[in-house]
Amino acid sequence: MNNSDNTRNDYLKGTIVKGIAGFYYVKSGESVYRCKARGVFKQRDIKPAVGDMVMMEIIEGNDDSLITEILPRKNSFIRPFIANVDCFIVVMAAAKPQPVLTVMDRFLVMAEKAGTDIVICVNKCDLAESSVSGKAGKTHEKAVKSIAMIREVYEPMYPVVCLDSIGGAGFHELKRLIEGKHAALAGPSGVGKSTILNRLIPRAGAETGSVSEKSQRGKHTTRHSELFVIDEERGTMIFDTPGFTSFDVLTADEEELQHMFPEIRERAGGCRYNDCRHLAEPGCCVLEALEKGEISTSRYDSYKMMMEDIRKSKQY
Repeated sequence: MNNSDNTRNDYLKGTIVKGIAGFYYVKSGESVYRCKARGVFKQRDIKPAVGDMVMMEIIEGNDDSLITEILPRKNSFIRPFIANVDCFIVVMAAAKPQPVLTVMDRFLVMAEKAGTDIVICVNKCDLAESSVSGKAGKTHEKAVKSIAMIREVYEPMYPVVCLDSIGGAGFHELKRLIEGKHAALAGPSGVGKSTILNRLIPRAGAETGSVSEKSQRGKHTTRHSELFVIDEERGTMIFDTPGFTSFDVLTADEEELQHMFPEIRERAGGCRYNDCRHLAEPGCCVLEALEKGEISTSRYDSYKMMMEDIRKSKQY
């Protein structure tokens, strides 16, 4: 682009790591530039997202740079509004609150639909380390059972990491699994996502919220999305977001859903009917695998529940 005042402007590629009050902070190399977006994006109803790869113009003599192009996205999400997630770290707690597998399965379906890698983290595993009497003893028993249940159901499909966010156990393994990726934490309130983030990146300074004894739900503590560097050399980064805690609408359709359960996906081609939904059809190899105990009952129950939700949504 030629400029009438003969000043020389540079063009750089970078990643949006934060967006606040109309300004976007773009990381290129080891530098971060404060940018505004070109007016044409607003005219076209296009909004840059944290995680977007962009081209920016470094304007000589101007404090702010200009985002000139948003490069094609691998994936994007509305709540929270972020893009280009490579890996979802799906977090559940061993206890306080107790894990609910149907909730976990919804996060996993979201990640499968987005085409990301998946790591399951069981946080608060320190609650399973020592047995004592009374209320703490019951919590210990619940934590031990929860960890064993999650491993049994999910380890055949996804890596499962046990974390102690206070003592630090398990974090070396987690960092290895997300090396070189842009990862996002997802999970219900109160499972310790902000505590995990603070352990991964102490400078992130994410606020942590207490868990209500009555509801066993934590408070939302992150107010805007931001992308933090974990490992500059390897390009590992992690999103801190205020979302990925609940689901309003399951966006998959009936045909898609079976492909978002790996244990169903790998068997689906062997059914008698090509359009088998694996519910009550004769000659269904998924139902046969369920009867043989090759597919977890809880996972199949989640599949049926989601299929029912999809069908109900079509009625409205």
